[in-house]
Amino acid sequence: MKVGLVSDTHGDVAAWREAMALFRSCELILHAGDHLYHGAFNPILPTYDPQALAKEMNACEVPILHARGNCDSEVDQLALRDPIMSPYVMCRLEGINILVTHGDAMSEEELVELAKRYRVHLLVHGHTHVHGIWEHHSLLVCNPGSPSLPKGDEVPSVAVLEEGVVSLYDLRDGSVFSSRRLPGGTGA
Repeated sequence: MKVGLVSDTHGDVAAWREAMALFRSCELILHAGDHLYHGAFNPILPTYDPQALAKEMNACEVPILHARGNCDSEVDQLALRDPIMSPYVMCRLEGINILVTHGDAMSEEELVELAKRYRVHLLVHGHTHVHGIWEHHSLLVCNPGSPSLPKGDEVPSVAVLEEGVVSLYDLRDGSVFSSRRLPGGTGA
């Protein structure tokens, strides 16, 4: 199964379209929050169009599971067909236990402890707009970054889980710039 991992789209319809160019062949998309609103501390980009992004997410042929971000509200939920207000999404795909959350309400250590408690293999979170993939013993943690508002010197990015490997993609050219296999052969 091929799964798209994204976070922090912040109403940027152009960034969503770039992500979807990679996600069209996915069977599922996991969104770690901050869907439509740009956020009070973020710039408003020329491609900021939350209504258009909501329409495209609602019409997406690939199913999307959503976790709530700190910029998501009940108003955003009114615009989106799928539920987005849960702080956590848990799913099991081909023997891989996945926990998706935005990551703003807990420290990295607390998130890892929560994931361990639920025997999670892959923890996906966003919030920082900084991409990364790293291991914590039997747990792989992925922050797909942000396709619209990467921080600092970061690149616009998303991730894909396929055959037990999580890969980060640079949306500027669609290239993979980092990959990690799930620890312990999970999902192989």
